[in-house]
Amino acid sequence: MASRNQNRPPRSPSNTVPSEKRRRVGVERMDRQGNTGRGRQPFASVNKGPEANRANDVVSTEGSECSIVEFTREDVEALLNEKFKKGNPFDSKKKMDQMGDFIRRLRLCVKWFQKLEESYIGEKEKLQSALESAEKRCSDAETEMKNKIEELSNTISDLRKTIFSLEERISKEESLKLEAMERHREEKEARSAAENMQVSLSAELEKVKQEKLEAEQKAKSSELLYNSSKEYNMDLQRYNSRLQSDLQSSNDSLKELEKEKTAIIQNLSDVRTHNKTLQSQLASVKASREEATKQKDALAHELSCLREELKQIRDDRDLQQAQIQSLTGEVAYYKEYTGNSCAQLDSLTSKTKALEDTCSFQRDQINRLQHQLTAEKEKFKMADLSALETRTCFEEQNRIMGELRDRLADKEFQIIEGEKLRKKLHNTILELKGNIRVFCRVRPLLPEDGAGTNVVVSYPSSTEALGRGIELVQNGQKYPFTFDKVFSHEASQQDVFTEISQLVQSALDGYKVCIFAYGQTGSGKTYTMMGRPNAPDLKGLIPRSLEQIFQTSQALKDQGWTYKMQASVLEIYNETIRDLLLSNRPSGMDLTRIENGVPGKQHTIKHDANGNTEVSDLTIVDVCSVKEISSLLQQAANCRSVGRTQMNEQSSRSHFVFTLRITGVNENTEQQVQGVLNLIDLAGSERLSKSGATGDRLKETQAINKSLSSLSDVMFALAKKDEHVPYRNSKLTYLLQPCLGGDSKTLMFVNVSPDPSSAGESLCSLRFASKVNACEIGIPRRQTSSKSFDSRMSYG
Repeated sequence: MASRNQNRPPRSPSNTVPSEKRRRVGVERMDRQGNTGRGRQPFASVNKGPEANRANDVVSTEGSECSIVEFTREDVEALLNEKFKKGNPFDSKKKMDQMGDFIRRLRLCVKWFQKLEESYIGEKEKLQSALESAEKRCSDAETEMKNKIEELSNTISDLRKTIFSLEERISKEESLKLEAMERHREEKEARSAAENMQVSLSAELEKVKQEKLEAEQKAKSSELLYNSSKEYNMDLQRYNSRLQSDLQSSNDSLKELEKEKTAIIQNLSDVRTHNKTLQSQLASVKASREEATKQKDALAHELSCLREELKQIRDDRDLQQAQIQSLTGEVAYYKEYTGNSCAQLDSLTSKTKALEDTCSFQRDQINRLQHQLTAEKEKFKMADLSALETRTCFEEQNRIMGELRDRLADKEFQIIEGEKLRKKLHNTILELKGNIRVFCRVRPLLPEDGAGTNVVVSYPSSTEALGRGIELVQNGQKYPFTFDKVFSHEASQQDVFTEISQLVQSALDGYKVCIFAYGQTGSGKTYTMMGRPNAPDLKGLIPRSLEQIFQTSQALKDQGWTYKMQASVLEIYNETIRDLLLSNRPSGMDLTRIENGVPGKQHTIKHDANGNTEVSDLTIVDVCSVKEISSLLQQAANCRSVGRTQMNEQSSRSHFVFTLRITGVNENTEQQVQGVLNLIDLAGSERLSKSGATGDRLKETQAINKSLSSLSDVMFALAKKDEHVPYRNSKLTYLLQPCLGGDSKTLMFVNVSPDPSSAGESLCSLRFASKVNACEIGIPRRQTSSKSFDSRMSYG
């Protein structure tokens, strides 16, 4: 800060002082602060060695109190980073001299920082006050300018109103003046007409007088003609009197015209006088308007000047703020340096005191320190021995860590083997339970079943049949049945899914799994399989199974498993396979209309030697999340064939088949598995007389009953272990052939209605389920392969 004008706010960026120059404090600044007459002591003399300091000890002590040394950032950093020269470690006096010299220079630096901080604070206060005064002047000028502008606008509006009223009055006066001039012209014309008429009457009167004189002369000259002319004379007298009366009336009208003329002239003079008054007022208004315009121009000029001044003030304020910010940054920087220096100074002061005490103590113990040096050498030898022991301990720790790594690898291998064993045991347990397992579920009574309806279903409480037995009452007779699991009407969707969750897990382990629901219309098949996906507690087996598969596949990523999944959805309607995932497919309510019209794709079923089933031209979608499958299920549900029957308002008229093909690859063990999960919602199994179907519904019911009858024939053939099993009798049994007679794990849900009116259909369903439960199929086989996943969908 060597500039003399450093307290002035800069007028432009070019006048600002560079940052490196502002970090310096010269002799001139110290002189302005009151240290006049003092010489400048260079930093080099302060930074000399202890020999020069001892020579000039008195001069340096006095100079440090009377003069201020100039420091730069490099000097301060050099002072803080200064290292003492290594010498004799037992020469305490030399160390004390070096430390005293270093402390003295630090004190000079701290005093310089304090002075510099005081000057910065003063400059900051001055700049802040100048900034506040400038802002106040700006605000006052803006307020005054706003007030003047408001006064001028009010005056201009008043003048405009006055001019408008005066112009209206002038226009009215001009219209009155024109009207008066028109009336005066008419009166003048009437007067000239009256004068002309008076002149003609005077001429006629003179003519009559002359005729009278001639007549009198004739009367004097001839008395004979007197009698004959007497009548004529009388006529002339009457005519004369009439002329006199006309003359009198003409004179009266002439007088009235004269009076009107006088009034009009008087009115015209008043109008002219008023016109002159208005002209003078208009001239004064125009003069005042010109004066207001001039005043407005003057105020506009003054406003522009004030704006220029305000802009200049704002520029000055911005420059002052920039300078304040720069000064604030420098103050913060110097505060930081001052704080570090003060901290170091305090630490050095404490060290100095400690060293002084130590020196006074060491003078008495120098001899003992030599003996202690020998003892320290012995300790150094012991430290070498302890370092050797530490190295031995470190090697032991490395050995233990290697053993732990080996044990960790063994545990990971045990986890993999345990997972394999779990899958094997899980498969064994399911095999022991039976390849085709049958679960029974009874739905609760619904409001449409009627109030006070007696339930025809009961559950035995014996130990053997608890949770597995069910009894149906028809016509007073009880029919007991036993299945792998029986769910009462109080069972929730979660309770049902808990029983099949291990079966769903088998699909991820590489097995073929098939779960299908069987029962009459309205017994709860679709609710069991689909439920209500929008309600978390009411979701069916299909959404819950898919959620479990995706959650488990994510958890198995830690063990090196990566899964790829593909889904397809179809229905079997009137012995015809339909793809429910076609993008241009019509809605389910319109499907019956295309039976006799436009033919669709012809899908065929093929089985390979590995027990896999392929459906040609079927839409297959790669899925990566539950959300994608939920949208596919919603699309398929909207396209499914439904219709109204006596059993249900929205009855499913087709067999619904959802298939998820799973391929898993373990990068660690290079193992590959292929599993298939088939989830099937069959159409209603009620008899034709019960459904009351006619027309198209009759054809649908006949096709449904035929396919379910074929399913019964297949089950009965499997139960009897016949050589020929009629799988090809229907599309449904041919599609499910690997699930029913192959190596698949199959579960059947038989859904029962507790309504007494459905007791016959429920009994048929339970008998069919009992036959299915007695069937035995092949042992499930896990599909493992190193081949890539086939792009075509197959059912197993």
